[in-house]
Amino acid sequence: MERISEMLAQKQLDAYNTQNLEEFLSVYSEDVIIMNFPGNEITTRGINEMRTRYGRLFKQHPNNHAELLARMVHGNKVVDHELITGRENSEPKKAVAIYEIEGEKIVKVWFL
Repeated sequence: MERISEMLAQKQLDAYNTQNLEEFLSVYSEDVIIMNFPGNEITTRGINEMRTRYGRLFKQHPNNHAELLARMVHGNKVVDHELITGRENSEPKKAVAIYEIEGEKIVKVWFL
């Protein structure tokens, strides 16, 4: 399971960095939920909302890039620590994402 979890996290990161929207979305379940952590405030629900959100992000910030600083894999969870750069009018910032995998799809994401 850990190998699949890490593979999915890496595939979506690579697609994010090349801004390949369909490849990026391909690892997520149709019913994916994105939340803020702590708590469970849902920011995005379902693949169609993701398509809209990330499609807009990729168009507005063509130089957007996430550098992987560290990754921890535990069963069906992957925790990525990233440095986000290339967003206009924004300084580089660190981000932490937690991915939960079921089957061979990412079903939940928490951003710290």
